[in-house]
Amino acid sequence: MPANSMYFLLTPYPLPSYPIKLPGMILGIDTGGTFTDFVLLDGDEVRVHKVLSTPHAPEEAILQGIREMGLDPAGLRIAHGSTVATNAVLEGKGARTAYVANAGLEDVLLIGRQNRPRLYDLTPPVNRGPLQGLPRFGVSARVDAEGRELSPLGESDLGALREWLREQDVEAVAVNLLFSFRNEEHEQRIREALPGDLFISLSSEVLPEYKEYERGMATWLNAYVGPRVADYIARLAEGLPGARLQIMQSGGGLMDASAAAARAVHLLLSGPAGGLRGAEELGRRIGEQRLMSFDMGGTSSDVSMIDGHIRLTDSGQITAGDGHLPVPVPMVDLHTIGAGGGSIARLDEGGVLRVGPASAGADPGPACYGRGGTAPTVTDANLLLGRIPATGFGGGLSLDHDAARRAFQPLAEALGKDLEAAAQGVLTVVEEAMAGALRVISIERGRDPRDFVLVSFGGAGGLHVCALAERLGMDRALVPVHAGVLSALGMTVTAPARELSRSILERLDRLAPEAMRDVYGELEAQARAALEQDGVAASEIDFQRRADLRYQGQSHALTLDWGEEGLGPEDFHQAHRAAYGHALDMPVELVSLRLSATGPAPGLQLAATESVAGEEPGRGEDGPSIVTLERKQLPRSPAQSGPLRIIDPVGTTWVAPGWSAWLDEIGNIRLARKV
Repeated sequence: MPANSMYFLLTPYPLPSYPIKLPGMILGIDTGGTFTDFVLLDGDEVRVHKVLSTPHAPEEAILQGIREMGLDPAGLRIAHGSTVATNAVLEGKGARTAYVANAGLEDVLLIGRQNRPRLYDLTPPVNRGPLQGLPRFGVSARVDAEGRELSPLGESDLGALREWLREQDVEAVAVNLLFSFRNEEHEQRIREALPGDLFISLSSEVLPEYKEYERGMATWLNAYVGPRVADYIARLAEGLPGARLQIMQSGGGLMDASAAAARAVHLLLSGPAGGLRGAEELGRRIGEQRLMSFDMGGTSSDVSMIDGHIRLTDSGQITAGDGHLPVPVPMVDLHTIGAGGGSIARLDEGGVLRVGPASAGADPGPACYGRGGTAPTVTDANLLLGRIPATGFGGGLSLDHDAARRAFQPLAEALGKDLEAAAQGVLTVVEEAMAGALRVISIERGRDPRDFVLVSFGGAGGLHVCALAERLGMDRALVPVHAGVLSALGMTVTAPARELSRSILERLDRLAPEAMRDVYGELEAQARAALEQDGVAASEIDFQRRADLRYQGQSHALTLDWGEEGLGPEDFHQAHRAAYGHALDMPVELVSLRLSATGPAPGLQLAATESVAGEEPGRGEDGPSIVTLERKQLPRSPAQSGPLRIIDPVGTTWVAPGWSAWLDEIGNIRLARKV
């Protein structure tokens, strides 16, 4: 087995020794901080595989996994969730990018919204992360709020800009002019005047909406990560000759890899979006529409809520330096914390036990992986407490129990506890952090977690699902089939899609309905052209129209479906009354029109799973008190009571005392708490 490979898991048939390529196959690939996951979907047959990620060059792990799976890339359809854009921002390794704005407004990105993370800190540290030292230039051109030209864009402006760019030694340029969503002519002329070797992003194309700071940030982020995405896609495509490569977007749709660099800002939540698509699809299969999702990987955990459908937001953020940068493009509504299986436990300066956000990652990984790690991690704690069998995961990875003990010994001594107590303390801390994240997306938004089913996935999620459900007062949970690779599975059932918008900013009662139909027609033509380039027939595209409305003078809007007859003020009054309990006698303003365009999605047809519950369960070297079962050994009925370890090829599920588990017809582990 190659040194980088963690699993040789190919179900339901063994690894062939020759390349295979079957009609209609889709390969989902999710690159995570620790593992790169593969799911091959061929009708109702599913094959899964994992290798350790190669963060320095993510394509290396992908090419290795495809070779180990014996797949011929020619003609293979690949749906891929990438962390390249995210890591470029988090690590400050994007392209050197110049920012071009109207004269006098060059510093908008640095000024921001003046939000302070610590309200009463009067002298906060100034750390602008990747914006530090931002090269910026102002042009004298100007249009007004209606898009009428006030000052022309002259050749002197363009010549000065070209000369300045030569001095700045930049790779990319972000152009953000006032009211570009009304009139894009000046931005287009700037692009035409600049050298062709520069990566150029225009705000009128990236986000044609009002709010200059947010629009500018989206445009700058797109330019900042675009060259890195382009380089990565080129390297990956070179290693996959003949493959049809599609990239997962943050909003939950696929796009052709050839368009990824130009829309790079839409990739910042590429991987997590796949997990939510997988959870949504499985929930639909089993009749569970109200889900709280918990995706725990090696480095971080993502939580979200699915109430019939995945919720999108245009007010997302990404960490940069000591603060957060807004990402005002449609993305799945997630809350992320730095807590995963590889999160490192330590004592802070005050002697308080902390877990994360630092992670052992893929290399060297947790100490128990036996790859040179020496720091105590969450995975090591689970091993010491018997939640993971000493013989290793279901995929055959042997774990080094002694290495985990050595890693935890200094921490236990510092705490004045034995190894087991120290390990339990680490799990208590990390589980409370994850429960807090779940409260943010439920209780803090007025939703009762008890009305939902907790769906746990990711390689480490099943080890903590019972504890998190208990902390939230929930008595039902689900560990999906293929939970350890659910993000990759979700990508295989995702449709090509585009999310488009345009700001209007007019009183609703003063707008002609035919004018709005014309705008929607333009957006639909734009989306249709993009999806046809992705290989989607025009007749297969489904359009959904929505609109952002607010009372005139408000800063926040409600998004409503735009029906065949459009929307009137009374529609907004009713929606506002439903959301806030009252309506106002004020004019209603149409802020933006939004369009979702979606192609056909492959159906998920999972074969029924047979239970072999009559087989003798294992008990391992941890003693007779903890029963160990393979997933297929779990009974359909009656349920098996905890404590219980359930192992499968891509993860381990810990059924805590007071909980019971059974297998449903497609292989999901259903969990119930005895109350």
